Amino acid sequence: MVEMSDAVSADLVPEKNAGAHQSLWRLLSEDLHCVRARDPAARNSFETLITYPGVHAIIWYRIANRLWVRNLRFAARFLSWFGRLVSNVDIHPGATIGRRFFIDHGACVVIGETAVIGDDVTLYHGVTLGGTSWKPGKRHPTLEDGVFVGCGAKILGPITVGSGARVGANSVVISDVPPDVTVVGIPGRIVRDARERRRLARGRIDLEHHLMPDPVGEAISSLLDRIEFLEARLAHFQGEFNGHVRSSSVVPARTPGLSTEDLKS
Repeated sequence: MVEMSDAVSADLVPEKNAGAHQSLWRLLSEDLHCVRARDPAARNSFETLITYPGVHAIIWYRIANRLWVRNLRFAARFLSWFGRLVSNVDIHPGATIGRRFFIDHGACVVIGETAVIGDDVTLYHGVTLGGTSWKPGKRHPTLEDGVFVGCGAKILGPITVGSGARVGANSVVISDVPPDVTVVGIPGRIVRDARERRRLARGRIDLEHHLMPDPVGEAISSLLDRIEFLEARLAHFQGEFNGHVRSSSVVPARTPGLSTEDLKS
């Protein structure tokens, strides 16, 4: 699914990596052509290749990553630095990134060394896939296939964001996210479950950000509905009580064995 940066080169162990590692040109071609499916402003491949900094960043990453897995670490880091210089996107060459990766409005994106990103993932500007520890080993998040991360979101630590999940703009996610949910807020919390999966139209991902759920508005709406129901129920009981009082005051009940004089006394 993804090209593993910490694995040995496919050239050295072809029998284990046959089919697991796509050719560099095929990966770059898929990265380029997926842009038109996710950005309505992309008019043609040539313009996208020349003018999209997010595409430039992934090109430099792909080349630097090939150097990294061949243990040419300085060359990989230098090329990564150059890619950051020209694109304003900082991707560590040791990160693992799958196919058809897209950074829209590429700027101020940071992807750490041990981050793992699946296929068909989309990031917007200002996204950080960062670590929370100085200890060696897995320090950065894993994003499974089809994850969508809104602008300014921060996903921190060795956590996993499940396939098809959406992370809202400016959210801070510090714990695992199940597949096919929407997470918003600080800290991130689930506001939409798998029954409301994002739509796919002709292979294009859903970019309707204005339809992100509003948990506060939904809570207030539920409270208003409950208040209306309780008011209607109270009015019903008041009507029954008033009718009972009026009916009992018209004709007093007669007690067997008591005369009119007893009642008057």
